[in-house]
Amino acid sequence: MKITTKDRSAKLAKTPLLVLLCCEGETLSLPPGVTLPATALADFKGKAREARLVDPTGGDAERVLLVGLGKRDAANWEAQRRAGAIASKRAESLGLKSYTLWTSDADDSVGCGAEGTGRSLAEGAVMGTYKYTEMKSKAEKPSLAGATLIGKGTEFKRGVERGAALADANLFTRDLQNAPGNALTPTKLAAAARKLAGSSPRLTIKVIEEAEMKKLGMGALLGVSNGSREPAKLIHLVYKPTKRARGSRKVALVGKGLTFDAGGISIKPAAKMEDMKYDMSGGAAVLGTFHALAALGCPHEVHGIVPASENLPDGQATKPGDVHTAMNGTTIEVINTDAEGRLILADALCYTTTKVKPDEIIDLATLTGAVIIALGHELTGMFPSTPELRDRLRAAGDATGEPVWELPLLECHKEQMKGTVADLRNINTPGQGNGSTSGAAFLSNFVGETPWCHLDIAGTAWGSLDRDYTGGPMGSGVGPRLLMEYLTES
Repeated sequence: MKITTKDRSAKLAKTPLLVLLCCEGETLSLPPGVTLPATALADFKGKAREARLVDPTGGDAERVLLVGLGKRDAANWEAQRRAGAIASKRAESLGLKSYTLWTSDADDSVGCGAEGTGRSLAEGAVMGTYKYTEMKSKAEKPSLAGATLIGKGTEFKRGVERGAALADANLFTRDLQNAPGNALTPTKLAAAARKLAGSSPRLTIKVIEEAEMKKLGMGALLGVSNGSREPAKLIHLVYKPTKRARGSRKVALVGKGLTFDAGGISIKPAAKMEDMKYDMSGGAAVLGTFHALAALGCPHEVHGIVPASENLPDGQATKPGDVHTAMNGTTIEVINTDAEGRLILADALCYTTTKVKPDEIIDLATLTGAVIIALGHELTGMFPSTPELRDRLRAAGDATGEPVWELPLLECHKEQMKGTVADLRNINTPGQGNGSTSGAAFLSNFVGETPWCHLDIAGTAWGSLDRDYTGGPMGSGVGPRLLMEYLTES
């Protein structure tokens, strides 16, 4: 959907639908010339997500949609994102091609300024229209093609443009997530990354094939890929700013790219196995972040590393009890072949620390079901190695509506991952619990002294509560907006 913006000082043009926002208990601000029935103004309370369609008594709007932001002390960017999404959904349900959303000074104060308001409304307006129809033989074409957001000055315009680009990155990520396993193999994921790299002169790409992985000693990644006819890929994207600012950093983003996970020999139950196409959501988040970087940039040099493979059972598949050697020489006893994400990440993290040598690493992975037990579907589990990473990521999560929650990673957890037959075991022993923490403890063996944070997105990648602009049973596109906020604000 195309988003355009106009300054509030301009005369309101004719529109089939005008959307106005208001906090609960406050007086609704109206554009010059627009009048509404007194009964409509009296009945509309401005409660959070309240929506009332009104026939105006004056002005150039055919219809007016009033959307509530809730009480002012509780209203924020998230309220505005949801309002933007509600506006787009209602316009689509009315069969409209376009609509206009007008903001007042009162709306700007909710969004922490004109720029924040423009950004959050644009994010919601674009993300709220998402539908995955790639596999439909006769997909219904949406009627809604665009929206005009009206606000104050260049700050509002800058916010709208940024919000629309971030929303596009989210939709790109969701398309990757929602693609079935036969439509998005490791090879096709690498092809999508190559196409993305071609969209900007600031992006470059290298794809490492299995022959080179073998030379590099990536036994953990190759061990997972053994059971599939689809060859593994290690995708390495690089973003370089036009000019490195003083104090800028080299940041590495590592995303788990398991394009389908049947569990290997330790095969998963049949129920809901189709959802294991989402096991590449960490890799999708990394690619989505580079989609946003191509449009918006950031002051840092950013590397995106995605180990991509399938995890299937056949005669060549890794067996429980097999031992593989990671790129750094660490031997790993595979107790459970369904704990494979940490194996492919182990080699990706080794590659990152030795070849990229970043100032910091953030990895994203749908690593454990245990994080859903701990945090549900609304919070990403965070395992930071430094307070700085913790605080920056927490602030980024709060700003973007993709909250993260710190979970403990202690030395005793790392001790649990020590092996008997090999240096490490890929899961801890039954009865110890702390499944999500044990995954992070395993990964900590492959980052050296580099500041690092593991984000377990198994809960937030899909299946979260409906928030108008995201949520529900399909992919959420979590990650790119969070990471872009981190990269630009810290």
